[in-house]
Amino acid sequence: MTRIVNWCSQVLAVCAFSLRTIPQRRGPSLAAIVGIAGVVAVLVGVLSIAEGFTAAMRTTGPDDVAIVLRSGADSEMTSGLSRDEARIICDAPGIASGSAGPLCSAELFVMINLPKRSTGTDANVPLRGVGPAATAVRSGFEIVEGRTFEPGRSEVIVGAGASRAFAGTEVGSALRIGQSEWTVVGVFAGGSGAAESELWTDAAVLQPAYQRGDSFQSVLVRLESPEAFDGFREALAIDPRLKVKALRLSEFLAEQSSMLSAFIQGIGFFVAGLMALGAVFGALNTMYGAVAGRTREIATLRALGFGATPIVLSVVVESLALSLVGGLLGASIAYLLLDGFTATTINWQSFSQVAFAFAVTPRLLVMAILWATAMGLLGGLLPALRAARLPIAGALREA
Repeated sequence: MTRIVNWCSQVLAVCAFSLRTIPQRRGPSLAAIVGIAGVVAVLVGVLSIAEGFTAAMRTTGPDDVAIVLRSGADSEMTSGLSRDEARIICDAPGIASGSAGPLCSAELFVMINLPKRSTGTDANVPLRGVGPAATAVRSGFEIVEGRTFEPGRSEVIVGAGASRAFAGTEVGSALRIGQSEWTVVGVFAGGSGAAESELWTDAAVLQPAYQRGDSFQSVLVRLESPEAFDGFREALAIDPRLKVKALRLSEFLAEQSSMLSAFIQGIGFFVAGLMALGAVFGALNTMYGAVAGRTREIATLRALGFGATPIVLSVVVESLALSLVGGLLGASIAYLLLDGFTATTINWQSFSQVAFAFAVTPRLLVMAILWATAMGLLGGLLPALRAARLPIAGALREA
């Protein structure tokens, strides 16, 4: 027991002394902190793009909304449904009902070009033709400015994200879409997933404007309950008049965001990995310099009876302290500068622009601290082992 207490006392004493002497090595220590902070800031910054994009594509509320597409289609752009098929889908069992009938919206999805506010360059923006029940089908829909469009008129409402990102979408503005001029009459928020990156209008008006005849591309339905989905999907599968597939809207949107999110995360870890390699070498250089500057001190401690393990731990603790300061600094910078920053990016599945906000989440901040800790551990371990192996007599003579 006494031996353990003595060992712990040695560790605490040597580690405390090592930390107190950091200001004497201010230059190298600061360089190590800045290097690790840069790595962490870049990692958190890039991954916050993926987090924000995924959040923009996510649904909220009960998982009771389903989307129906043509069999074999992997997005709304590659799907096609006739009016008769849409009617059959809306009559399927398991769909919730409202005052005007089933909560079912047959929808059309086309691309238009709008200039970005930031650069002025044109971008693909989704224009969605919706049915009368579209707002009841989706969760959290609300008009935040102006009013909703009137059925049968060339009017559009703009998602809040699209309104921030694209020029010419202010209430009262006129948009040239196809061969017609459309008036922006409102701005909406909510609507599940990436709806805030879209423009909405009456599907019956959009069909002739784009010569789509009597066709749609998807049908969205609100089910009686999340548990009703399996029965709804089975009813569509066994109906010989249909060749369609039904998915929960949450699953569909997750699939739509998976490719881009995975790509961004891969790029983030690759870039951060390269930078981390440089930061680790910087930490190694700093800690080797610290060990070289403390040669006499370390040799004296060994001569007084301090073991090799406390010496190793003191160097590792110093390296971890520097890395944690750098990690906290980098994470704080990323949070303050990027959290909530709005941007647009292309969704590779639909080739449309999605407006989203960078999201520096608690999970990313914890990951950043762990990343910094790993760099500090790698940067301090080899110098710590060198410090423990210094020959006492030779080090004292050299000093």
